[in-house]
Amino acid sequence: MTDALPDDPDGALIAVIGMAGCFPGAADVDQYWRNLCAGTGHITTWTGLPGTPEGHVTAHGLLAGADLFDADFFGFSPREALVMDPQQRVFLQCAHHAMEDAGYGSVSCPQPVGLFAGGATTRYRAALESQRDALPFVDDWQIHLSTAPDFLTLRVAQRLRLRGPVVTVQSACSTSLVAVHLACQSLLAGECALALAGGATVHVRPPRASYVEGGIVTGDGVVRAFDARGRGTVGGSAAGLVVLKLLADALADGDHVHAVLRGSAVHNDGGDSVGFTAPSVEGQARTVRAAQLVAGVDARTITYVEAHGTGTPLGDPIEVAALTRAFREDTGDAGFCALGSVKTAVGHTDAAAGVTGLIKTVLAVEHGVIPASLNFGVPNPDIDWDRVPFRVVTERTDWPRGDGPRRAAVNALGMGGTNAHVVLEEAPAAAAALPDGRPQLLVLSAKDAAALEAVTDRFAERLAAPDAPPLADAAWTAQTGRAAYRLRRFAVCADAAEAGRVLSARTPGRLLDAAAPGRAPSVVFLFPGQGGQHLGMGRDLYAAEPAFRGAVDEVCGLDAGLGAGLRAVFAPPDDPGRQARIAERLATIEIGQPAVFTLEYALCRLWESWGVRPHAVLGHSLGAYAAACLAGVFTLPDAVRLVRERGRLLQSLPSGSMLALELPEAEVEPVLPAGLSVAAVNGPGRCAVSGRTELVERFAAGLRDRGIDSRLLKIATAGHSALVEPVMDAFEKLVSQAGPQEPRVPFVSDMTGEWAAEGQLTDPAYWSAHLRRTVRFAAALRTVTAGQERTLLEVGPGRTLATLARQHPDVGPRHLVVQSLPHPNDEAGDHLTMLTAAGRMWGAGAVLDWDAMRHGARRRVKLPLYPFQGRRFLVEPREPSPASPASAVSPSAGDTAVRAAGVHLGEEPVTPSRPPAAAVPADAAVPPAGGPPQAGADPVRRIAAVIAAGLGLPAVEPHDNFFDLGGDSLMATRLAAWIRQEFGIPLTTADFYTGPTPHDLARAVAARREATP
Repeated sequence: MTDALPDDPDGALIAVIGMAGCFPGAADVDQYWRNLCAGTGHITTWTGLPGTPEGHVTAHGLLAGADLFDADFFGFSPREALVMDPQQRVFLQCAHHAMEDAGYGSVSCPQPVGLFAGGATTRYRAALESQRDALPFVDDWQIHLSTAPDFLTLRVAQRLRLRGPVVTVQSACSTSLVAVHLACQSLLAGECALALAGGATVHVRPPRASYVEGGIVTGDGVVRAFDARGRGTVGGSAAGLVVLKLLADALADGDHVHAVLRGSAVHNDGGDSVGFTAPSVEGQARTVRAAQLVAGVDARTITYVEAHGTGTPLGDPIEVAALTRAFREDTGDAGFCALGSVKTAVGHTDAAAGVTGLIKTVLAVEHGVIPASLNFGVPNPDIDWDRVPFRVVTERTDWPRGDGPRRAAVNALGMGGTNAHVVLEEAPAAAAALPDGRPQLLVLSAKDAAALEAVTDRFAERLAAPDAPPLADAAWTAQTGRAAYRLRRFAVCADAAEAGRVLSARTPGRLLDAAAPGRAPSVVFLFPGQGGQHLGMGRDLYAAEPAFRGAVDEVCGLDAGLGAGLRAVFAPPDDPGRQARIAERLATIEIGQPAVFTLEYALCRLWESWGVRPHAVLGHSLGAYAAACLAGVFTLPDAVRLVRERGRLLQSLPSGSMLALELPEAEVEPVLPAGLSVAAVNGPGRCAVSGRTELVERFAAGLRDRGIDSRLLKIATAGHSALVEPVMDAFEKLVSQAGPQEPRVPFVSDMTGEWAAEGQLTDPAYWSAHLRRTVRFAAALRTVTAGQERTLLEVGPGRTLATLARQHPDVGPRHLVVQSLPHPNDEAGDHLTMLTAAGRMWGAGAVLDWDAMRHGARRRVKLPLYPFQGRRFLVEPREPSPASPASAVSPSAGDTAVRAAGVHLGEEPVTPSRPPAAAVPADAAVPPAGGPPQAGADPVRRIAAVIAAGLGLPAVEPHDNFFDLGGDSLMATRLAAWIRQEFGIPLTTADFYTGPTPHDLARAVAARREATP
């Protein structure tokens, strides 16, 4: 990358921020680049095929795995996937990968995204038509929708939720580079913020291109661009896409910029050529020069051109002549510009040819390496090499930066005269990664278990590599640049190396799994009371999290006398003596209670900033005031004043203590001495008693003698006992002055154990009674979890309430219990605990505000792409041509086994058989190959069997939802027609929407029958 920012006063430069593709010999862009740099070709040849002239071969750049597709990932039924042209399936997967590679893989991308692309004409429609009797419920309209090039881009837009301009482009061999030009124009016009551009040519069974002397197809299977021996080109299959964005926006958003598109142009020869298929020097030169002028560059600064370079005796000299004419407008120099053609390595990929060359050139500009143009040995004598600006690159060549950025061009020439030319240059240097000393939450997800394991392995390898990106950048890219699927996995790690080790080893306790439900559980904030406070609680958050620190400072600013003491709790001094004095004050009610409230309030604000908002709140004793403040019952100033005055009043009382013990309330009450009260019932066998200290200590000793464990709590008062009665009236007056309001968030009372009734929390007497009466936390937990999937989040120091919740009999697998902060004895720090809690909630389906969780500007970095779990979906022609290369080659494996024609639905091939013609209604599709269900069978079973056949599923259950199984309106229309014919009732497509299960449809059939006279 160049250190200097390009001159872009008008904001007209376009950044390439993502790429994806599959090519002969390469399943992805990385392998493609490695192959190019290694100088390996990937054109497959066959000899001796019938119809091939003696001494000639048949050749094609094969695309391995073109018949494999992850139908489940994209929500297609097996039958839909089978009928869809493999070209469209491959292109859809590439489009998803391109968005992921750019760091915008989330399906909820808020920006308008455009798509400009085109595809080649394939033979898949003919194959489908030859097998119509084996394809139940498939008609001409569905075949058209599934195979016509018109729908190549539209299907991607629908599945990836692209909301910008979506246009299918067709200009023959220049299609995909024309698409790039149109995408740039759309970005510049403000029609979209991101644009995908590219094309696809995918032949699972390679087409037979007959050799004709003087034609465009070579007879020896070798593409020799610009070589005297060049006799034509070879076809190839590929799909490729680039993701484009305005450069200024890309730099501002931290995108990875591979290269910069400075300008492009598209023109047609307009009759300047001698024939429809003949190239024109004038037309091509006009296009090249227009692109240079739009780019605003001197042609002398362009030092590499990726040519169309088909290797034909006529086309190559004309292309070089046209390029030379355009370059001569700026320079008379010769031999300074490298020239190459990727077709020599992978063949002519037709509609994908332009983007195939563009991706190669983008990578060359980015890495400073020009791969060799293969098969060049004898310069074409029709090109005056001593006088033209170009030299063919015959070996991998380093491309050092000169006085300015590396600059290149890509040329694409369409049969019929539409030419496209793009000028691009090296990207500006990326901003340095900002340090972030916090642990990072790394999230992974997939739609099935095999994919989750694969993505974990890929991320482990990437993060363990020497050139791994900073973990903060990798984590943010994974959080915001990948969709969150049902199966989820996360780890909280300090750096990339640690993350790589944790992922690779699947470290128990560090790498955590979850399966998100269809809807995220509602979150209940649990606020503990006094007792868990300790010096330095929230220290890391106060130092590093602005939302937390701001909330603490907000509370401290409300009371100058209290503020200094509180801040020292969260940011204690280094001096041990001062720490001891602060800890001593923290143990008092005067500081301890405001400190707990402040921590809980600050944690609330931090969680809310991270996107976690409560659906209900529940406080335990003192914690009820934080709950009430969050719910809007008290304003923050009033809540702070009440907490401080509450502490002051309690501090004025005689010395008291609280004792926790493992006994049910029913067993405690009969043995409780006079003067002690049951202060809290925290579980079926967990209580706390309260009273004067000497009585509490005597009671504890008696329990000990009976072998019953108990524990004194770190609370220097006897709350919820008769000791507080002298201050209840005074406190009630204070509450009255505060003017409590109705809660804006559902509030569970820890005093009653029930949802707060209207008017209850606004009554000052409630809050005075709250000082005295027993805390019914166990009952409150039962109330808040009843019949609900809940996330119970403890918002306070330690894990007191989280532990009580996990032990509660009504809290089970439907409930997630998490804590915000570590126990003071835990080795984990604040951030590790907070991020683990965030990860567990994300695992349960919560939507987090990732941008709010990051610190400063972060960069999108390159991470592994989703590992599609492809299964084979292919309809082969019933009677393939004996001259077809595919009759001697497995299109997915590349072996030489002859495959019989058949229908391959999923993993197992299905041999078609013809159903009885009499079973086919005139207005419906063909029923299943084995014939329709017997007329006497149960209607539910008959309808389920037909839905299964229509969708290509092995079976459908009575209550399976047709649309959840992958059905759509088109298939619903066909099935409704069958049901009308089969049952003789007026069922319509609309019935599938009101009752989409076989059971519902059978009921509709029965109801219509009863209504029919």
